[in-house]
Amino acid sequence: MKIVIKGKNVEVANGVREYVEKKLGKLDRHLDNITEVLVELSNERTRSAEARQVIQVTILANGRILRGEERSGDVYAAVDAVVDKMKNRIDRYKGRRYGGKGKLAMADVLEAIEVGEEESRIVRTKRFELKPMYAEEAIEQMELLGHDFYIFFNAAAEGINVVYRRQDGNYGLLQPELP
Repeated sequence: MKIVIKGKNVEVANGVREYVEKKLGKLDRHLDNITEVLVELSNERTRSAEARQVIQVTILANGRILRGEERSGDVYAAVDAVVDKMKNRIDRYKGRRYGGKGKLAMADVLEAIEVGEEESRIVRTKRFELKPMYAEEAIEQMELLGHDFYIFFNAAAEGINVVYRRQDGNYGLLQPELP
């Protein structure tokens, strides 16, 4: 397992680096085939001192991506919190993969997405590979990433779809159609 630690607007001290490697090195006990762990530490200017130290961890394993982020006033507390979060995500992944809670229910009704204010602008662009998968797998991947939506190539519908988490706790599936 390769651990890559980067600092964003902050230099990572050797003591912090060793602590992160020690704590995250234990994750391979929970999940086999972890190929890489990417860690980004940053110090953000916020009004709340309890949320200044930010740590984001991305685990690459078995072709899946698991991601977690935590904020704290102390970098060591943030590391401990994100390790706990990643253990929970790994347990959830293993439970679903090996027959834990069973299949997730899909919402039948689709919602329209409202566009935000006109003052908004694109500040970041991401490119990613779309791998064919079924809606249930896309929901699982969305949950592992901790996102509210996930774009994927639907193997059943043979098109690009979006799954999203609804406010009532269920999920929605967007299937675009050309006119």
